[in-house]
Amino acid sequence: MSVLVNKDSKIIVQGFTGSEGTFHAGQMIEYGTNVVGGVTPGKGGQTHLDKPVFNTVLDAVKEVGADTTIIFVPPAFAADAIMEAADAGIKVIITITEGIPVADMIKASDYIKGKDCRLIGPNCPGVITPEEAKVGIMPGFVFKKGKVGIVSKSGTLTYEAADQVVKQGLGITTAIGIGGDPIIGTTTKEAVELLINDPETEAVVMIGEIGGQLEADAANWYKASGSKKPIVGFIAGETAPAGRTMGHAGAIVGGSDDTAQAKKKIMRASGIHVVDSPAEIGKKVAEVLG
Repeated sequence: MSVLVNKDSKIIVQGFTGSEGTFHAGQMIEYGTNVVGGVTPGKGGQTHLDKPVFNTVLDAVKEVGADTTIIFVPPAFAADAIMEAADAGIKVIITITEGIPVADMIKASDYIKGKDCRLIGPNCPGVITPEEAKVGIMPGFVFKKGKVGIVSKSGTLTYEAADQVVKQGLGITTAIGIGGDPIIGTTTKEAVELLINDPETEAVVMIGEIGGQLEADAANWYKASGSKKPIVGFIAGETAPAGRTMGHAGAIVGGSDDTAQAKKKIMRASGIHVVDSPAEIGKKVAEVLG
């Protein structure tokens, strides 16, 4: 029982024949991910990386039973690609594209609300269930199978946390990069909930950053849930000045509750084991599971 993706997921790549899609799809296939094809309008019927190319997501669903997609479509067309995937019945829509206009994401986000699908991202590194499926741009070799789930707004810190957990001999169940844009599909709370409810996950690493309410919502949910599974938390952006966007579009301190200090306080009050440096994540996970 993995979260979101596993060896049985039937994955397609939207933007398959473009340079990004080609490179990362190649890496995913090399990792052993079950990529069943890709979508590039106008190139249906061709073969790319020894996989079939389809004109539409619906064709891929009908012909190869696709249930998961990863989107490498340019920003101007990415929201349409998300809505097309949802319409075609894709269950997990992982959007890597960075720089999708906020107005487009509001539209796409509203559009998919009533549909039976889950959006991860955009502007995220994807999702990996080690040794089963890498649906994203993360370096696969860092991740080893284990019992710790990771939820992160930051791609780089996802890899860093995974590396530390693996070096402690613990390994990863599933790592979910939720993305750092102002409008994203799956929130920190929803991703944490998936992992807390996963029988194989014994602890969760939650990496947030300044800006927004996502980490506070997740902390409040965790406290209310009464779960005994430990969460180790870290908030990036301690030194960021108020009012300035840092790195991610969503990482902006709008009010006193958006600061790293305020978030850490809420997390600690909810029973989360907060570390002040990303270098302490692995040690703290080993300690709470000890």
